[in-house]
Amino acid sequence: MSRSYGSTAAVRAVDLVVWPHEFLVILGESGSGKTTLLKMINRLQPPDSGDVLIEGQSTSGVVGHELRRRIGYVFQRIGLFPHMTVAENIAVTPQLLGWKADDVRTRVDELLGLVNLSPAMADRYPSALSGGQRQRVGVARALAARPAIMLMDEPFGALDPITRDSLGREYRALHERMGLLTVMVTHDVLEALLLADRLVVMRDGAIVASGTPRELMHEHDDAEVRKLMDMPLRQMKRVAAMLDDSRA
Repeated sequence: MSRSYGSTAAVRAVDLVVWPHEFLVILGESGSGKTTLLKMINRLQPPDSGDVLIEGQSTSGVVGHELRRRIGYVFQRIGLFPHMTVAENIAVTPQLLGWKADDVRTRVDELLGLVNLSPAMADRYPSALSGGQRQRVGVARALAARPAIMLMDEPFGALDPITRDSLGREYRALHERMGLLTVMVTHDVLEALLLADRLVVMRDGAIVASGTPRELMHEHDDAEVRKLMDMPLRQMKRVAAMLDDSRA
């Protein structure tokens, strides 16, 4: 698939297969094309050429908003409706799909438990929540209609490090528990290494590396990919050096 904005190529002839139940992380610097690639999956940004297949079926003939109701989407800015309560935000997609009211209420209660939010949160408005709580609601809303596919665009990037680590681990557990296919975009190398089954590294709109975290950390022909994968190790060595200095 390819996608351009005017004369600028954002994604260049990307050919990517994501397997059922896989947690794929797309890693790259700002402007590498990773968010555009993610949005092409649910046709927020339709490809200029190529196609997206889900279970072998083309999505090109599916109305965009209908496709997006089948695919969960979580992004950094969260995007909760400020005039709706937590319960109302989570219920949006099931209601659009015509679920019965009792089924919607049951699903909201279930999801609050899944994302570790108290039932008392249901009637609160987003302005009364912390950043981590709002992002939990965002995850619950994306899961509300039981999608098999979840797209996540820097979902924890605006959170403090402790909350970010906690939510990352919680979501990874949800991914496994629910048998999801997750595609997540990040520029945080350590987050990618800790969460992914497989990493894809993008640069200038193209995929330059693909493999498990262990494979990419051990060896790669591309010098920039090696430098990227070495970053957490360099950070760990600096921390270890500081600890050694403090003990001296």
